[in-house]
Amino acid sequence: MKVAIFPGSFDPLTLGHLDLIKRGSQLFDQLAVAVMTNTSKTPLFTVQERVDQIKEAVQQLPNVSVITTEGLTVDLMNKIGADYLLRGLRNTADFQYERDIAAMNLHLDKQVETMFMMADPKYQHLSSSLLKEVAIYGGNIDDYLPGSISKQLAEKLRGK
Repeated sequence: MKVAIFPGSFDPLTLGHLDLIKRGSQLFDQLAVAVMTNTSKTPLFTVQERVDQIKEAVQQLPNVSVITTEGLTVDLMNKIGADYLLRGLRNTADFQYERDIAAMNLHLDKQVETMFMMADPKYQHLSSSLLKEVAIYGGNIDDYLPGSISKQLAEKLRGK
């Protein structure tokens, strides 16, 4: 059985993320979307809010689960029996960053196989940070967020 994880902070989940999840769900028997803590970022949404957003967005994908943990990705992979790590690439900067992470993960666990997927061209310019920045100033980002996340984002930003 091919089990993979797709880790990220997902603050918030974008349609770019969701596209990768859908495509990944066709490649693997099981795909776990792992809501992780990025120590270099300050999240807007709580872990539970992000988990709930993703669960709503992937409810039609029976082989996709949503999990969360703290710590190393390779430890999570060993815990759930995943051999594959799915990562999305938007541009060359992403490639350089992800290549370094893949090398470190392989150093930590020789069984880890990182699979890179290119982002759909219509989402290659997206990042959660960019969308939050546009939303702060009232820009319409509905075309880039699944379900009710755009409304939730607007509410969060008004509350800040």
